[in-house]
Amino acid sequence: MIQAIIFDMDGLLIDSEPIWLEAAQHTMRKINFKLTEELKQQTTGLACQLFLEYCHKIQPWDTPTFDEMEAEIISYAHAKILSSATAMPGAIDLVKDLHRRGMPLAVASASHMELIEGVLDRLSLRQYFTTWHSGTLEEFTKPHPAVYLSTALKLGVPPQACLAIEDSHAGLQSARSAGMTTISVPAPEVFHHSKFEIADFKLASLAEFDFASLVEVASNRP
Repeated sequence: MIQAIIFDMDGLLIDSEPIWLEAAQHTMRKINFKLTEELKQQTTGLACQLFLEYCHKIQPWDTPTFDEMEAEIISYAHAKILSSATAMPGAIDLVKDLHRRGMPLAVASASHMELIEGVLDRLSLRQYFTTWHSGTLEEFTKPHPAVYLSTALKLGVPPQACLAIEDSHAGLQSARSAGMTTISVPAPEVFHHSKFEIADFKLASLAEFDFASLVEVASNRP
């Protein structure tokens, strides 16, 4: 049986992916690095450090340092997300509905803890979540399963009894590797990409989430 539901945050609960892209473009201009649409799709959902490592393999640079670039991207994105980002379609209603049904909820994000808590407060959702966890507190973040395994531990629920909801492929890999039932909610431009077929379910938006049918099917998953 599904005993808890774990949400990703960026691009799933809050419409922050365009802001992260804007922050990356702003910083990467300093080294004349162009972020293509293909690269954007390949790196969505990665922690900032992993994003920079990915870019460095394509076009190496010496200065600024990784730490300096990471700090600038994060500072730019955090400020704009917490001041102007809005909820993704269906997110607030779904969280409230699941809470009303008595389902323990958590957030497992690659973002820093301060941003997770800031977003929950911006969306007025903190009260509905049992716990939340950041991949930055783990040795390895998404697509490694650590952040999901630690979140399940904080919930006190076996990973196999958790339903994880993700928008990115990296996050989807993380949740699947943790042994969780998965729902993928890809961005429209990549919705039909075959890489998201590894999810147990795929939705165009959280507004499509039907608790009764999805949880019933997920509970009968081998």
